[in-house]
Amino acid sequence: MSIPHLIMNASGVVQAVMLLLLLGSLLSWVVIFQRTFVMRRARKAHREFEDRFWSGVDLNELYRETPAEQETLGAEHIFRAGFREFNRLMPKTQSPQAILDGVQRSMRVAWSREEDRLNLHLVFLATVASSSPYIGLFGTVWGIMGSFQSLSMAQQATLGTVAPWIAEALIATAMGLFAAIPAVIFYNRLSAESSRLLGKYEDFAEEFHSILHRNLQGRGESAAS
Repeated sequence: MSIPHLIMNASGVVQAVMLLLLLGSLLSWVVIFQRTFVMRRARKAHREFEDRFWSGVDLNELYRETPAEQETLGAEHIFRAGFREFNRLMPKTQSPQAILDGVQRSMRVAWSREEDRLNLHLVFLATVASSSPYIGLFGTVWGIMGSFQSLSMAQQATLGTVAPWIAEALIATAMGLFAAIPAVIFYNRLSAESSRLLGKYEDFAEEFHSILHRNLQGRGESAAS
């Protein structure tokens, strides 16, 4: 009646259910550790870039210091996309509103890419969290069906006849919960962290848009005078 013995002697269907749940649990832990690292890196990169941005450094100098777009993260990526569009439109467009609209569109695309990057594989965690209990329940139902079949074929109904089937059924349920509970906890945690970071990126984009708007107003007033 040991757990390894019950698993090894379980029916093929229940063993397949257990293997599927084990695989889902292992993959979910890989996603959890990988996404946790990504979130930690994103928080650190955001703090460092905001410190540089609000230190009073010239925007052109800051733009030259930022790495290529493929290597930037978070607010730095949004800044680079917006300022590149600003520099591209300035010599070509006389309308300040057209320049700001182009910058806003470029930053929105960069923000959307950051959203995809932060939420990558979180759908898998949600799938494991929602489906594992039902997969475990399927194994439980199958094990109980096997216990009734063994009971019907036995001349004398004893606990020893049905206990192994019921035990393996309960193991399937336990493995379903074992896979689902961490996935639920970390999905909620990582989703909340992603939403907080995306909110900070959106706030930065709005502040940067306001800075460029004031910059254009100042240039327009200087040209008028």
